This record gives sequence, C-alpha cells and structure tokens, in this order.
Amino acid sequence: MNFDVKRMLKFEHNVGEKEKKYRLYAGSALLVISLFIPGGEVLLLLVGLALVATGYSGWCPIYSGLNKNTCEK
Repeated sequence: MNFDVKRMLKFEHNVGEKEKKYRLYAGSALLVISLFIPGGEVLLLLVGLALVATGYSGWCPIYSGLNKNTCEK
C-alpha cells in the first residue's frame, strides 16, 4: 500500500454525492448524540466533526493519500 502525500495536498474532490449524503447524516447524528451524553463523549464529537467536514467539502484526506475516488465519472 502506497500513501501519496503529494496527491493528498491537491484537495481534489474524491467523495461521491451518495457518500457525501451518508457522511453528513452520520456525522450529524454523532454530533447530536455526543451533545446529550453526560460527560460529552469527545471521541464521538471528533468523529462527527470529521464526517461532517469531509461530507460538506467533498474531499477526504485519507482517500487522497490512498488514491481512492468514489465520484461517479
């Protein structure tokens, strides 16, 4: 497995529309859940923020590093 750092820094869209929707829904759900858990689960909050950010922007740094693209062509 080769992790390409140069490609990761290009910020090209690599998350498809269907996956964007799933990431936004899952991230929003995790954010809401993390707010209502006593003690505020920090891990759920961070994962939720990451999912919402990648879903909104359409760019995933892990996908870029692994040279993966889920956009329809």
